[in-house]
Amino acid sequence: MSSTDTSGYCYSFPAVRGMQAGHCFYIATCPLRIIPRIFIYDEEEVPPELRAQRTLNKSRIPEMVKYLLDNPHDYVFSALTASVGSDVNFEEFESGSNMGTLKVPMDAQILINDGQHRRKAIEEAVKERPELGHDNLPVLFFVDEGLKRSQQMFADLNKYAVKPSPSLATLYDLRDPASNLARYLATEIEPFKGLTEMEKSSISVVSNKLFTLSSIKQATRALLSKGAKEGFDESEKETATLYWQVVYANMPDWQQVHKKEVSPTQLRQEYVHAHGVGLHALGILGKDLLCESPDQWQQKLTKLRTIDWRKANPEWIKRSMQHGKLSKSNTSIQLTCNALKLALGLKLTPEEKALEEQVA
Repeated sequence: MSSTDTSGYCYSFPAVRGMQAGHCFYIATCPLRIIPRIFIYDEEEVPPELRAQRTLNKSRIPEMVKYLLDNPHDYVFSALTASVGSDVNFEEFESGSNMGTLKVPMDAQILINDGQHRRKAIEEAVKERPELGHDNLPVLFFVDEGLKRSQQMFADLNKYAVKPSPSLATLYDLRDPASNLARYLATEIEPFKGLTEMEKSSISVVSNKLFTLSSIKQATRALLSKGAKEGFDESEKETATLYWQVVYANMPDWQQVHKKEVSPTQLRQEYVHAHGVGLHALGILGKDLLCESPDQWQQKLTKLRTIDWRKANPEWIKRSMQHGKLSKSNTSIQLTCNALKLALGLKLTPEEKALEEQVA
């Protein structure tokens, strides 16, 4: 890219021209160090109906900056989409060719329609690691046709954007230690091996799966008392593996599913332990059990066999359910765990005792 003064001069981008819905667009690349200088994000406090984009959610930026700084050799950022607020000139390399040089007046306003958070994260990351500035980002240019066109572009670009399910994100996230551990448990360890839904975070009525990958991740993170993005050492991996194996050894219903004596569908219809709320509660139980009884926790887990896990059990109706349906709320999970702790003879914390007043 080259640039010169504002009087009659322009930014020049090697680009490819295309056509979409009767409008020309241009695909170019731009060095990261240049992006904050020429791509403007309108941060003025103006009413939403007069804006061409949403306000910047500054809480999202630090995580994106950390991602760039932590992965300078294998990060991936998708293209920016921008509107140019004036005519542009496209000089073809050959007559009739869609490859050429896009020339944008330097005094033109270039607004980001999609990618304002990426732009801000790039600006902050390049300050801390200047060498990132030599990398490139693809940019999709549209010639702006006024505010209404820009607002419609924003709406259209985001209308069909759907975040991947937590399970699918866990399946593909190779950087997240909790995701790596969850994948290992799901593919190698009973009770999860062969019974884990790897892509969806909810299980259909007719599914032959019993657990979701995201629920295994959440329950194991609770077991090991780990926050988001915290790592696990080998001993913690071994602890998680052993804990879930011992739980499985004391859950005859889960064993029946593995032996194909009962279908996952039947179990999910009738039992709390076949749902995320039950698994997560077992994870929290494990954390407290390992802390309170480090030498006897395996023996204490045998009491799981005595628990009535049926949904019809009044204990679960008032703890694990809301409006007649199982709930994944933090309160429901903790109340479910409280019942398990009481059944195993563990002490409740003051906070847990206060929560018990809700079901007294």
